[in-house]
Amino acid sequence: MTAKAPARPHGSIPYPAGAIAHGRHSEAPAARPGMGAIPHGAGVAFRVWAPHAEAVSVTGTFNNWDGAAHPLARENPEGYWYADVPGAKVGDEYRYLLKTPAGELSKIDPYAREVTNSVGNAVVHDPEFDWGEEYFKTPPWNEWVIYELHVGTFNDEDPNSPHPGTFDSVVRRFDHLKRLGVNCIQVMPVAEFAGDRSWGYNPAHIFAVESAYGGPRAFKNFIRAAHRNGFAVILDVVYNHFGPSDLDLWQFDGWSENGGGGIYFYQDWRKETPWGDTRPDYGRPEVRQFIRDNAMMWVEDYHVDGLRMDMTLYIRSVRADGDPNLPDGWTLLQWINGEMREKHPNTLTVAEDLQHSDWMTKPVAEGGAGYGSQWDDRFVHPIREAVIAASDEHRSMAAVADAITHRYNEDAFQRVIYSESHDEVANGKARIVHEIAPGDPKNWFAQKRSTLAAALVFTAPGIPMLFQGQEFLEGEWFRDTVPLDWDKQEAFRGIVRLYRDLVRLRLNRGGQTKGLTGQHVQMIRVDDANNVVAFRRWMDGGPGDDVVVFANFDRNVRENFTIGFPAAGAWKLLFNSDWAGYSSEFKGYPSGDVTAEPGEFDGLPAHGSVNIGAYSVLVFAQVKG
Repeated sequence: MTAKAPARPHGSIPYPAGAIAHGRHSEAPAARPGMGAIPHGAGVAFRVWAPHAEAVSVTGTFNNWDGAAHPLARENPEGYWYADVPGAKVGDEYRYLLKTPAGELSKIDPYAREVTNSVGNAVVHDPEFDWGEEYFKTPPWNEWVIYELHVGTFNDEDPNSPHPGTFDSVVRRFDHLKRLGVNCIQVMPVAEFAGDRSWGYNPAHIFAVESAYGGPRAFKNFIRAAHRNGFAVILDVVYNHFGPSDLDLWQFDGWSENGGGGIYFYQDWRKETPWGDTRPDYGRPEVRQFIRDNAMMWVEDYHVDGLRMDMTLYIRSVRADGDPNLPDGWTLLQWINGEMREKHPNTLTVAEDLQHSDWMTKPVAEGGAGYGSQWDDRFVHPIREAVIAASDEHRSMAAVADAITHRYNEDAFQRVIYSESHDEVANGKARIVHEIAPGDPKNWFAQKRSTLAAALVFTAPGIPMLFQGQEFLEGEWFRDTVPLDWDKQEAFRGIVRLYRDLVRLRLNRGGQTKGLTGQHVQMIRVDDANNVVAFRRWMDGGPGDDVVVFANFDRNVRENFTIGFPAAGAWKLLFNSDWAGYSSEFKGYPSGDVTAEPGEFDGLPAHGSVNIGAYSVLVFAQVKG
């Protein structure tokens, strides 16, 4: 077999000059820049990378799938092939036919922007789209509230159909999300995957949008509608592995070593991942460019406002053993994040690394990976443990306090915090209500302690996120075949209101809780004997800014419980999670406003007595005026 060409320096671009629109002319004067199918006024140009192919042609509906009709010319020694096909047009289906030492291969274009399905044909995609919008200005990151959803199950309007929900069906629930108050939708992966139902973490074609969800135009319609309704959009992308099934990238041009996947994949021990031997070769410039181009496509062509990158730990290392043995993966992440920050500074890139490393969110210039934020397992695990534990004696307030105060690089918003996510409610784990009382969302303990966790998500420092259906006590665990039960939205409308009130507080909609968008936090009380914590949040401090949060992790109420306050005077109770209006199960324990008296307590200059119900959270603010 042909030996693998030596890797080029990471900064080099192996495409024909201008192939990715770098502003230079191609060596072939008529060649058009770009990869894959490139539609233009007189036809469609095609470019593909296949360094070990002996010949390449493009077949499709425009030439009756005739492999001899439109051969591609080899452009350069790096193995790029190109042809311009007059008369081909948007909507045409096509494939590449490759003559290789391994035989003749028919392959879907790796850069295909649209496919009929994961094992079907590529489709010439129309890049033109009427966004019909003025520039959508996202809020600053400290004012984001993220709602994570799965397109196939979020609003499956015909659960008896074999087909999943679609982008259009999600849009039809935007009114619910608007009333809830969230301002950012995080979409689980939508790159074309095997079959019609999946979590999406098995991408077969990373440039194409899942056809069962509606395809690329429907996704653009979804994003346009989201922006018009005031939602930013974060897209989940998967670069730590491809496939492993329905993978036309596998041995794309017939070459491979050691039974590996060929030009797009590592051929040695570095190919191993928990999802198959399909780790991309981050050392090949062409593969690096492939992944970089994909990340930029979502931002520039689809107008997404952020990217959440799945399991970056397996991009920077082969195994989750703490050994950063893939430096090419690290520099790829730096390249993508550095370019994103330079060209699209308001775009939030989020790492799912879960190793609580400051280096993930350090700037590239300081040697970091350059992410804007990262999912924080230092928050979710202690909080879930504290509310799921059956016995009050097994709750650690010290662990809760550490979860509240943890941060990266002294920046509170370099972390995304949550009590439920697609990972935390699957893979052997379930929704909090189900962990506490399996199959019984009306259970008092389940309702009280799940909302206790939620209240900390919205009051602790970080970018808060909730998972679809959490706001109406969706139970059991997440499956891509089980749609949300929207009847629960009405059955638990009080709990929905509780979440809505928390979002309003977090975003300072009432003008009294600016501190919840601020950097600062101070633990006032960490009391394991009584299972309570109290903490202060603030941006600049003072009336309209300072917030005090008091949480009781015990089944016993606390009466006349004295805690410190940042200032003497009136502190208004803005939220009581035990309010009977939230649930018929709640006791409505009579908590109220507090008048703090001068006198040092808990290291603060004033103190006051607080009443709090079981498993409850109170939020006080020093009211302006």
